[in-house]
Amino acid sequence: MLTWSTMLYGAALSALLAALLAAAAGPRRPAVIATVAVAALAGPLAWNAILHATHGTQFFTDAPIAALPASWQDTGSGVFTIAATALALGLGPLAAGTGRRIATLATLAGLAAFVIDVYLY
Repeated sequence: MLTWSTMLYGAALSALLAALLAAAAGPRRPAVIATVAVAALAGPLAWNAILHATHGTQFFTDAPIAALPASWQDTGSGVFTIAATALALGLGPLAAGTGRRIATLATLAGLAAFVIDVYLY
């Protein structure tokens, strides 16, 4: 089971990587990048808080693949981040934007959370 400090650390790293990916995807609108970062912090934090509260220890079993030892816990972080980012962007700075732009940024944020979760905590 992850500690609260580990959850915050992982969520902060996810937010940082997601912001970098969002900035690289251009155009660099500060409100969009900040929204992506906040959602990428909130997504994994919410998912891991649920697992912590429900004592969901079986979600932490890694797949037997050396190159990508992902668990359901890692996958949940990515999925929650995609959902949080899509909602935040669609209701926020990209409310008038295209679905493709929102989906692209949400996917990049989810990928960031997933990769950080798999390899760094």
